[in-house]
Amino acid sequence: MTRFLALLLLLIAAPACAQAPSPYEKFASDNYSDIDAGVAGLAASGDPRAGDILAALSDGRLFYRPADKTLFIKQGPALSDARTGAPAPADDGLKLVRANTRIRRAIEAAQGQLNLASPNAGRRREAADAVFKARDVAALPALDAALARETDASVKRTLTEARAAVLLVKPGTSEGDRLSAIPPIQARGDGDAMGALRGLSADPSEAVRAAAAKGIAAIETKLALLNAAQNVWYGVSLGSVLLLAAIGLAITFGVMGVINMAHGEMVMLGAYTTFLVQELIRAKAPGLFGWSLAISIPCAFVVAGAVGVLIERFIIRFLYGRPLETLLATFGVSLALQQTVRSIFGPTNREVGAPAFMSGAFDLFGLSVTLGRMWIVAFSIAVFFGLMFVLRKTSFGLKTRAVTQNRRMAAAMGIRTPYVDAMTFGLGSGIAGIAGVALSQIDNVSPNLGQSYIIDSFLVVVFGGVGSLWGTLVAALTLGVANKLAEPYFGAVLAKIGMLVFIILFIQKRPRGLFALKGRAVES
Repeated sequence: MTRFLALLLLLIAAPACAQAPSPYEKFASDNYSDIDAGVAGLAASGDPRAGDILAALSDGRLFYRPADKTLFIKQGPALSDARTGAPAPADDGLKLVRANTRIRRAIEAAQGQLNLASPNAGRRREAADAVFKARDVAALPALDAALARETDASVKRTLTEARAAVLLVKPGTSEGDRLSAIPPIQARGDGDAMGALRGLSADPSEAVRAAAAKGIAAIETKLALLNAAQNVWYGVSLGSVLLLAAIGLAITFGVMGVINMAHGEMVMLGAYTTFLVQELIRAKAPGLFGWSLAISIPCAFVVAGAVGVLIERFIIRFLYGRPLETLLATFGVSLALQQTVRSIFGPTNREVGAPAFMSGAFDLFGLSVTLGRMWIVAFSIAVFFGLMFVLRKTSFGLKTRAVTQNRRMAAAMGIRTPYVDAMTFGLGSGIAGIAGVALSQIDNVSPNLGQSYIIDSFLVVVFGGVGSLWGTLVAALTLGVANKLAEPYFGAVLAKIGMLVFIILFIQKRPRGLFALKGRAVES
């Protein structure tokens, strides 16, 4: 009798099972609800082809044949069976499986579920993060299974956060489970976590609402601190650029007292030298492209330094002691250099590539740090200490400091001050050329490149103290950080105006800047 009943039940259930559509058949529909169900069913099926099918649906490459509901994937002109991957003949009667925003969210959640079992820890972490953002209740069993077998601490933390986010939206979750789900989400501390907690504003439990509000406040405080830290990093990055642009001006202004309005064009020449070096390497030795910036640094120094020496020997040497005429003459040189470069290279921007080691970014305690900016900061510090070594530990540096402090006494001691002037002007111009190499990685290489930094360079020199390298370093970092901290509140233009007003007021009290040079001639 028992066998008869079992056989009867099997006969009754068999037609129903045969008629139940598979997840693949649900894709062969114009109804988005059916497609959504197909996505969920495919994610739970464990089919090794599921990832390729979902990717094809997301990219608009999944088609079906209405006659038999067979799925196909298009890859360019080629067509393949979605379930087997076998090549298929062309068919003009196929229809596209459509995907709207709801389906795309379901695809992201499904791909997250599939990747939870990936052998790669990074893939599992990304999958858990995708489930956290989608908060798909259907992913809860997969999350529990993944948590049970996970051994990597960081992945396990992300899985715990994703499970907590799903529990918050799952119908029927108890008050205790909702309360215990809030701390892991709060610990995540980003915008997605805050969004998950804000979804509890209408929760029927007062305790849950209070815990969510407390978590939101803690996340807002953390995000505000991270934002301030990010702005400080941006300020340090900007300050390093200002340091490179101003440090050469600081020594020429300090030694010679010359207001060189063509200093920005030395930066521009360095950037164009980098462009030419890269073009030569691309044409003659493509394998050396990763070393293109290292090769450009001495080339830019020589080119800009040689132009600086020529300007000093043929123009500035006849105008010492006449600051207004010097200013006008160097301004004319600035215009001439811009027009020369514009005539040779054209007015459009030139592309300067970034080597592989300067491409990309990484996360540091919640801060996004781009490798290009990081290397420029390191390069700026290296140039600063290299120049300090030259001025402190070499014979040329000793003569330069002597001329800076008391030109007449230095000349009386046998120092050839015209030679020191020419070499100092060449050194300052060469450093500006090196600055152009760095700026070519973060700014447009055009004939107007130097004009963007000349005014800020003078502000840095005046604020830090004429001729003081330490003053230039402190002033560049101070102005860079202060500018970036003020921009979110006042805007870029008002922040720059505020910095200018501050420096004007500052030099009223300290005309020699933060670090005034010592010496009889300087103090007289």
